[in-house]
Amino acid sequence: MRNNGSEFIPPEVTVPDAESGGEESHDRRGPMQEAGSITLEGRRGLIHCLTVIGQIEGHTELSAETKTTKYEHVIPQLVAIEESRDVRGLLIILNTVGGDIEAGLALAELIAGMKTPTVSLVLGGGHSIGVPLAVSARHSFITSSATMTIHPVRMNGLVLGVPQTLSYFEQMQERIVRFVAQNSHVAPDRYRKLMLETGELAMDFGTVLNGEQAVKEGLIDRLGGLSDALDALYEMIPEQNV
Repeated sequence: MRNNGSEFIPPEVTVPDAESGGEESHDRRGPMQEAGSITLEGRRGLIHCLTVIGQIEGHTELSAETKTTKYEHVIPQLVAIEESRDVRGLLIILNTVGGDIEAGLALAELIAGMKTPTVSLVLGGGHSIGVPLAVSARHSFITSSATMTIHPVRMNGLVLGVPQTLSYFEQMQERIVRFVAQNSHVAPDRYRKLMLETGELAMDFGTVLNGEQAVKEGLIDRLGGLSDALDALYEMIPEQNV
């Protein structure tokens, strides 16, 4: 699989070692800048940093001018991290405007189901479907200058004005509400109210929360920056046996 012309390499690759008679050795290959992620040596072993930026791209490919996070590139990275014998923690850094709902939920469900310790950090913005991604980690942080936009489900393109369409929207919206409530400290009714607020956004429904408000509402665990997120991640990683 390729991303912008660069081959994706999992965090840990097993390759034959000619000097050891063909026995397998572990080759941790260098920074994966093109894939929007990097595996590096931390205080308690290898940790993987994954960035979710721009618009989350789903089944429809966006224009080359749009900064995107492609979910079909991130899914195998998450599987590789979970299955790696060396990667001991995952740091997710988010600055996203949202995007494809099903793709975003798919990534959020994968992260929430990982045994590998996970921490998320919202920088700039964690809007729309970025909210489930932010809360999917075991522990979440947000900087004071970052914001999170919560609004109802929207759909671009042709929409049939029939009762079935409204029912589909309601079901999809409830999937988001249920996931966020299960993975944060906000109550479902409160989250629905934030989604349907009418006095916050011009020509739209929804609510914009800054970092402090997101913590107060129970969406995000703590205010903090990169060092705080890393400290929390290392606290979840047990000491390696020497």
